[in-house]
Amino acid sequence: MPFRPSLRKIVRSHAGRIALVSVPVGLVAAVTLGGVAQGAVPVSFAISGSQFKISSSQLEGTGFSQYAGTTKDTEGKEHPVAIANIKKATLANLCQSVSTETPLGKVGMRITAGGGDTPASATDLQIGMTDLKGDTSFGNVRIGVDASQVNTDKKGSAGDFAQDSDTISITNLQQVSWTTQASVFTLTGMHVELSDEECF
Repeated sequence: MPFRPSLRKIVRSHAGRIALVSVPVGLVAAVTLGGVAQGAVPVSFAISGSQFKISSSQLEGTGFSQYAGTTKDTEGKEHPVAIANIKKATLANLCQSVSTETPLGKVGMRITAGGGDTPASATDLQIGMTDLKGDTSFGNVRIGVDASQVNTDKKGSAGDFAQDSDTISITNLQQVSWTTQASVFTLTGMHVELSDEECF
């Protein structure tokens, strides 16, 4: 039965690592800000001082895990995040937006892909996110597994809380993230534009 995930709060574990209190956290892929043409190419997001927004009308994925961690921005400041992994994912009506302060004022960039009958797709995704909304369902979910024992190639630290599942489905996804990396993105019908209009 679909349900709405939420990040409630973040606390420190006995070893000083970041641990998530809430459990039903999903994942979505992001697209790079430039240099990615339509097709399958390797991509990687460097962490900047700005978070970005991502939306998708429907995400379908296999090989999911989620645990807590931290990520650093370009100034070396650490930010607590929910780290989520998906082995393979498709994303219908994918949108990413980011705003940056410049000497000329605030400049926004908006990227869309995966409209129509051909969604965007990605493999080996890892996301460092701070917020996610959407109607979510998991297949064969395990909640409370040790982060070092999740059923994905990428794992968390021993003793930390985690969850994993064989499948994940998210409808009307809205996400805020610091970073995304993936081995391959296929961005069908990609469109990049300077725009003040955000994804949500």
